[in-house]
This record gives sequence, structure tokens and C-alpha cells, in this order.
Amino acid sequence: MSTDLLWNTDQLVEMAVTGQVTQPALRRGGYTPWPDGVGVMLPGMSGITYNARVGDRAFGWASDHVEPGVSIAHSNEKADFALHYLTCIGNEAEVVTGLAQGGRGIVTGEHARILIDFPEEVLEGMTIGDTIQIRTVGRGIQLQNHPDIEFKKTSPALAKALRLRSVEGQIRCPVAMELPPRIMGSGAELNSEFVDQDLMSGDRGLMEELGIDQMRLGDLIGIRNVDHRFGRSYREGWIAICLCIHGDSVMTGHGPGILTLMTGPSDLLDFEIDSAANIAQTLGIRGQA
Repeated sequence: MSTDLLWNTDQLVEMAVTGQVTQPALRRGGYTPWPDGVGVMLPGMSGITYNARVGDRAFGWASDHVEPGVSIAHSNEKADFALHYLTCIGNEAEVVTGLAQGGRGIVTGEHARILIDFPEEVLEGMTIGDTIQIRTVGRGIQLQNHPDIEFKKTSPALAKALRLRSVEGQIRCPVAMELPPRIMGSGAELNSEFVDQDLMSGDRGLMEELGIDQMRLGDLIGIRNVDHRFGRSYREGWIAICLCIHGDSVMTGHGPGILTLMTGPSDLLDFEIDSAANIAQTLGIRGQA
């Protein structure tokens, strides 16, 4: 972490929250329509996903909204909100029940559930209903010498892994790719402290033309001319740095999910392209996928 970045980490509170590994669920009938109206029935959200992890591709799965690793939730609504709002990317997680008890992982995303990456040997011992405890820290994190840049879902571990640097008073963040704001879809209406925003990926030709079809789960993403402080709106001269947390979708207005990490005016915040900007590597979760 750059020595000229002054973080308020000594002010942050660490708290334990728990959730249970969730069962995948499908609507009766099960079909999800492509934009051309053809219905398909695909696996997707929740549960334990054995073969999709951060660092793997976001496009190309025979799935809808695939969530990498393990998805957890709490059955009590207020406790589940605490799980969502207190948990930050990069927080440590531990299996506290079942055959995989003692196994440790790292929070990698927030969708309808909290998403956690565990090593393959831990996944093999886990089962639906296992309780996971997260050591939450990061809510309220701030760069004290850059208070107008707002951080969301950012743990101290992630703050270090972002590889931020200060250049003539401007904070710059490496990102794997830039997205144009015109392709951002479902989630613009949501509180940016809670859940993600999806790409509108139905135009496959455009995805290939822009190189977006090469996106990986865990990629850091830059978007210009958007303000993500309260929701996710268009605003010239503002920047958002985000994280790809789930895979593509066949649904109109949906695609890979992008979770807001930081936002601010472009005179204070900018990004630069670095294809290695993926939390699978920068958080030490796994080697190059």
C-alpha cells in the first residue's frame, strides 16, 4: 500500500457475522428467455459451485448469473441485511460447522447472496446448510487525505490489493478493462451499498467488438461519467471503480455483475488499464487462471 495514502484503518470496527450455505432454487417452469424469446433452463445462483472461481471467465458458461465459489445467506431478514452491509470484499471467512469445519476462505462478491472463495479441498467437504462466519471489517473505510473519494465494500486487505497510487494529487487504480456507461443495465436503481449492477450483454457482437467478452470473474473495472455514491447514475466528470462478481446472463438487461468499490470526481480519481488487475491474483486467492 502506497505510503502517501493515509487510511483510517485504526478507526474501523471488526465484527463477526454468520450465514449458511444456500440451496440453489428455480422458479416453477424453470425457463429463462433469451432476448429472441427462446427459453432455456440453466443452473445459476446460490449453492456451492465447484468449477467457477474468481479468475475464471465471466462469459461462456452454460449458466445464468453463475456465482463463483460458495453463496451464503441468513434466514433472518435483519441479520441477512447485516451480513450484506457489514461484509466487505477481502474479508476472511471460516467454516464453523460440518465436515469442512476450520476451512478458510475470502469474500469475493455480494449478489443476492454473499460470495466466498474457498480452496478446492474445502469445497469438497462442504454441504448445503453449513454455517460460515465472516470477520467483517471495512465499513466506513476512508482515505483521510482524499475524503471526497467514497469507498464501498472495501476491506483493508482489498484497499492494499487495489494497488492505488497517488499522482499529483489524483488517485489512480489499475483496472482490467473499461466499460462504457451505455451498456450498464439492471441495478442502476439500487442502493450502491447493496448488491451489483448488471451489464446489458445481449448484443454479442458489441461485446466482442469492445473486448468485454474477455472479462473474468474478479476483474477490476473502470467506468467514466458515472456517479455511484447513492445509486448508479450518469454524471459527466465522475468515475467508478468496480468489481466483476458473477457471470453472464441470457436475460434482457442482464449480464456479468459489477459491484461498486469506489467513486469520485475525475480530477481526484482515475484508472489505468492493467490486464492483471484481478482479485484472484492481487488478493492471493489463486495463481494466474
